[in-house]
Amino acid sequence: MARIEDFNGLAAKRAERELIACCAAPRWARLLVAGRPYPDLAALLAAADAANAQLTWAEVRTAVDAHPRIGQRPDGQRREDRWSRGEQSGLDGATEQARAAIAEATAEYERRFGHRFLVCATGCSDTQLLAALHDRLGNDPDIEQAVVREELRKIAALRIGKLLDEPA
Repeated sequence: MARIEDFNGLAAKRAERELIACCAAPRWARLLVAGRPYPDLAALLAAADAANAQLTWAEVRTAVDAHPRIGQRPDGQRREDRWSRGEQSGLDGATEQARAAIAEATAEYERRFGHRFLVCATGCSDTQLLAALHDRLGNDPDIEQAVVREELRKIAALRIGKLLDEPA
């Protein structure tokens, strides 16, 4: 897309599709589109944060469910698939033992909380991801929902930056 001006000039439905790759909560995307034009990336990111705060837990879950499990990077060619592979690249050198431990902790997390484990994995190693899983398993469900919402916010912000950095 390359520039905020390009994003501001997109037809509404196209802008929504572009944003869904950043956060798969349709109302979040509609709120951002309705707020255009944005003077700069900072204003768009502030609007994204505000929209995230307005999402119901069901809407957050919709967005979370669109993400692959940690360690199960998608092989598709959609923009969000490519981004996810890059975001989970810290697992590229993980041993089978580390991958198995992450898969086991992920399954335990899903049994405990009833949804996927979501973490902003960019720059995280296998050791860091496993530690985050273990730490968060001790959370109260209400606390964990707040943590998930914050992780979703961070991922969306990173992806908005990627969206605007891509060539048109």
